[in-house]
Amino acid sequence: MLKIMRNIGIMAHIDAGKTTTTERILYYTGKSHRIGEVDDGEAIMDWMEQEQLRGITIQSAATTTYWKRAENGPPFQINIIDTPGHVDFTAEVERSLRVLDGAVAIFDAVHGVEPQTETVWRQAERYRVPCIGYVNKMDRVGADFFPVLADIRAKLGANPVALQIPIGRESGFEGVIDLIDMREIRWDAASDGETMLYSPIDPAREGPAREWREKLIDALSSVSDALTEKYLAGEEFEAAFIRTELRKAVLNRAILPILAGASRRNIGVQPLIDAVVDYLPAPDEVPPVTGHHLKKEEAVAVPCDPKGTALGLVFKIQNEREAGALCYVRMYSGAFKPGTVVYNAAKKKRERANRILRMHSNKSDPMEELAAGDIGVIIGMKFAQTGDTIGSEGWPVVLEKMQFPEPVISVSIEPKTLSDQDKLKEILALLSREDPTFTTRENEETGQLIISGMGELHLDVLVTRIIKEYNVGAKVGQPQVTYRESVGRQVERRETFSRVIAGKENAAALVMSVKPEPRETGNRYSCAVSASKLRGIPDAILDAVERGVRASFASGIVLGYPCINVGVTLTDIEYSELTGTEFAYEACASLGFDEACRSADPILLEPIMAVDLSAPREFVGDVISLVTQRGGQVLSMNSRPGGDEIRALAPMAKMFGFMTSLRSVSQGRANFTMEFSHFEKKNEKGAV
Repeated sequence: MLKIMRNIGIMAHIDAGKTTTTERILYYTGKSHRIGEVDDGEAIMDWMEQEQLRGITIQSAATTTYWKRAENGPPFQINIIDTPGHVDFTAEVERSLRVLDGAVAIFDAVHGVEPQTETVWRQAERYRVPCIGYVNKMDRVGADFFPVLADIRAKLGANPVALQIPIGRESGFEGVIDLIDMREIRWDAASDGETMLYSPIDPAREGPAREWREKLIDALSSVSDALTEKYLAGEEFEAAFIRTELRKAVLNRAILPILAGASRRNIGVQPLIDAVVDYLPAPDEVPPVTGHHLKKEEAVAVPCDPKGTALGLVFKIQNEREAGALCYVRMYSGAFKPGTVVYNAAKKKRERANRILRMHSNKSDPMEELAAGDIGVIIGMKFAQTGDTIGSEGWPVVLEKMQFPEPVISVSIEPKTLSDQDKLKEILALLSREDPTFTTRENEETGQLIISGMGELHLDVLVTRIIKEYNVGAKVGQPQVTYRESVGRQVERRETFSRVIAGKENAAALVMSVKPEPRETGNRYSCAVSASKLRGIPDAILDAVERGVRASFASGIVLGYPCINVGVTLTDIEYSELTGTEFAYEACASLGFDEACRSADPILLEPIMAVDLSAPREFVGDVISLVTQRGGQVLSMNSRPGGDEIRALAPMAKMFGFMTSLRSVSQGRANFTMEFSHFEKKNEKGAV
């Protein structure tokens, strides 16, 4: 069963055609009976009202479909996750790639490798996800297949190999030449592209076809010994042999096979489905996932075995009014049946899997069991959060948690009436459970609720959902930048604490050192007290010190913003059995941290954004001027047929309302994407 299963994701830059391609896959595999168009707001995978209104994907949507590769063979089960392309929803891509075995990277034939393509490619590399490429929009003005291959090689460092080359260009694009079977393929428009027409290669196109097939064989021979031997022996290559060797190369991420098409015109999708089956891995073909055994304190390999001990990862939570929390789970070992008890290893709690469903966007079918290698939804778990490992109490293994970027933009939100206050807090808690990059906190001084997210669009979507989807009247303040605090120099501080509570003295004394850490290392706590000094001090006391320090990281130094890149070392500790309590040491550590940081030249750090702009050549000067006026620093420029690309860094605080200004100076013809880059010391003049 595992051999005929594929878990894949569709990933790309915004507007490259991910959802459009997914809709065609569902139509041609028989899962849907009509083609849903994104432009009409009828895409099956974009089921949220916000997605249909805005014409973008906001939440990753999961579905399962089946495809017969051979006439007599069994149908392959393909679990698909359609991911967002907008940078504000990068967490959706992150958690999807974490649980997928393979991915389809879609490239725009006009723009090639775009900024968000690079981001998702890095995410796929981090999780070692084998990929195939699909160059979409081959029918657009300015579309050119071959420069896209060069762009992939230059920007992604991949090894792209064409499996097809296009027939015709731009509006004259009519099909592809299959370089493995050496034939031409066209799609019948009258049947919505369902009927594929095969023909021998036209003599006029024979030369380029032979040239690109040679390049395919050459690229494959550099990673396949079996193919090299055949090549040197002068033997002919059968199509099945090429596919077998190509599959091995893709699984090792040595080659990125590239196909071409125009999904909107129903051209090129069926060979893409074939490529998913032919080249992307089955769940048991990827390396075993590594977990951490909580009792043995050691790493354990978890092979994909449906008969093994149950182990799965919750990679997404979605709230539904009637069913409650839908927990999306990827199973890595064993199986769960409806009604069984599930152990949440991260929370150390037992939960019950009341129902198990197979999702098709926002619709579902019941499942008899969720087995290793498969993806499904469990209903009934109350404590599970994104990244939690669920399994069996007798085998407490935790899988590596997912890492999500820090929110960089905040707004205040308050209910319009007092009666809405509790409801608003409840909904904010639900949404932050769904989305790990959405956080909510209460300002202690003003009592305001502050929500934080990845960008203006991210917060706009969430606020609209609160008002329209959950029917809560709310007023929203102006966007505010989420700053961070750090220290400028190293300082050592001795701190004492003594307080009588309920007639008992609580006392503590310790020495700690704080110092700045390099950028992007995060906060660090360590204990450098000698082993002889630690003898006789309970572990609970040392844990209390660490708790006090780590809690202080979140509460800031001077202005109350969270700390970042601060290293804290406990260098000495004094302990008395009579007066030493956990409460005293936790409070002492917190006070010591606060005083040490205040005398260590505290600094304010602001978020710096990586800005990628594209503009027609005649507006480039005005666009660069606009960026520098906002304190930006241009890093590079790249000329392309459709216009110039500019890369820059700019402070987040100066980028509010940038789109309006950009449209104004470029007559609406320039566009940009922006994502968080790093935190840097705030410059009073606002320049990077």
